[in-house]
Amino acid sequence: MMTKKQYNKTSSRRSFLRKSAMLMGGASAYVWLNTNVAAATTLASNAASTNTIGNKKLVWVFLRGAMDSLHTVVPKHDKQMTILRPHLYNALKPKLLSLNNDFGLHPALKHLHKLYTRKQMSPIVAVASGYRERSHFDAQDQMESGLDITNHDSGWIARALQQAQSNSSENASAYALSRSVPIAMRGMSSNIETWYPSTLPEASPDLLSQLHNLYQGDKSLEDSLSKVIKQKEMPSMQMKEKNRPNFRYLAERCAELLTNENANCAMLELNGWDTHNNQVGRLARLFAQLDGGLEHMQNTLGERWNDTLVIVSTEFGRTAAANGTQGTDHGTASNMFVLGGALPAMNSTLQGGKVLGQWPGLSPEQLYKNRDLMPTSDVRQWMARALSAHWGLSSLQIQRVFPDLLS
Repeated sequence: MMTKKQYNKTSSRRSFLRKSAMLMGGASAYVWLNTNVAAATTLASNAASTNTIGNKKLVWVFLRGAMDSLHTVVPKHDKQMTILRPHLYNALKPKLLSLNNDFGLHPALKHLHKLYTRKQMSPIVAVASGYRERSHFDAQDQMESGLDITNHDSGWIARALQQAQSNSSENASAYALSRSVPIAMRGMSSNIETWYPSTLPEASPDLLSQLHNLYQGDKSLEDSLSKVIKQKEMPSMQMKEKNRPNFRYLAERCAELLTNENANCAMLELNGWDTHNNQVGRLARLFAQLDGGLEHMQNTLGERWNDTLVIVSTEFGRTAAANGTQGTDHGTASNMFVLGGALPAMNSTLQGGKVLGQWPGLSPEQLYKNRDLMPTSDVRQWMARALSAHWGLSSLQIQRVFPDLLS
């Protein structure tokens, strides 16, 4: 029997599906884009490649704090923008980087825009998870779990790796650039590693030698120590500064781990997106960090970039209208990005150089609960497409990764 909390979440998801279906039923007025959301629910996995995971890298960048999509991928000609957020919109309008006739990209996202022109990046508008409340922590946990009812011991990346590993004779592995294993990577008994730079004094060679003697006979401890020593011998993996590591540094180290450790997957995050006030300046700085970090990740990967797909998403969006402190409050739908050198080869599964998703509009009757951007597709639908096209997961395997999508 479901608990009251479980029932409410299930009911909320059913409501979301009903509203999405109603929206799509009258979609002819709103289909500005070239992607049909209904097609996303097929997951495109029936046509997935039969290739195994091989050297194909997948990176998930999680933007914690709820990124404002209307300040990111901006509808240039929607008259409601000047009504709902005149100051926020007017600060951006003349500087937008054009994506197509209907949308522009925030001016600080210069490298992402360059990738867009090369068909190596696509934004996806009006996406959300199955979560419909406004708690950052609950929404983030559910996004990491990838399930309608959060399981803190089972994450979507771990489940995807398990499915990918079943297609290959080699073990699939992943790194979290974190001090502890995030929910997204929980559920695999092995092959999940964490790395985060330390500003503490380095262990001396004498201490490492003593630990080596102490750990002899215990394979698990010996393997862990060997990894520590290997990373210690990579100069670029050590923090010389005592300051908190920035996103650029973490993105570069992420690329090195994917290359030098020959890992298949990595997760890193960028915090600070809860912009209740002074949003214009704060988001400009955050977008510059995100954009610069992704550029340095690409440069560090070198030729491996051509085998890499990056997914960037956030837990939920912001209100359509600005608040009284030149910011926005917790909302529902946001946007996400897919990018990488592997994107052009995916053809119709995930097209690069296009604005994907279905735009719902911003008129009062088109908003979710009269205040938020209406979600028209589930973040997991696009993640599923990525796993299908990039790692060759079948329909059945996709269902094991995201069981609620097909329920």
